[in-house]
Amino acid sequence: MTRGSSRRGPSPRQLRVGEELRHALIEVLQRGELRDPHLIDARVTVSEVRMSPDLRAATAFVVPFGGGDAKALVAALNRAAPFLRGRVGQLVKLRLVPTLRFEADRSFDVAERIEKLLHDPAVARDLVPGPADDGEDGADEDADGP
Repeated sequence: MTRGSSRRGPSPRQLRVGEELRHALIEVLQRGELRDPHLIDARVTVSEVRMSPDLRAATAFVVPFGGGDAKALVAALNRAAPFLRGRVGQLVKLRLVPTLRFEADRSFDVAERIEKLLHDPAVARDLVPGPADDGEDGADEDADGP
C-alpha cells in the first residue's frame, strides 16, 4: 500500500485546509464581487470542501440557499472558478492555491429520502417492538454446548 492509500480517510491537514478554504469561499461569495448574472444575487451554501491528497485540487460542494436550480449554480461557479481561486488565494496562506471545482451537494437530498423512508408506515411497523420481541430470541441455549 502506498502512503496516500484511498482506504484511509482524509488526513488532518486535508480536513484543516478544506475547512479554511470553505470559510474563504463563503467570505468571497458574500462580498458580491462576481459579475456572472447567475451569481450576482445568488445565495450559496458551501457545505464542504474536499481536498485532494496533494492539496492541489479542491472540490466544493454547494447548495443554493433556500432552494433553486443547483445545476445552473454549479455551472456558473465553475465558470467563475479561476476568479474565485485568485480571491481565495489572497485570503488563505498556502504555498499553492488549489484549483477549484464545484459540485452540487446531494447529501441533503439523501437525508430527506432517508427521513421519508423512516416515516413510511411499512418501515415504522418494523421499528415498533411487538409482543414476540421480549428480549429473548426463542433459541435453545443448549444447542451449541454439551
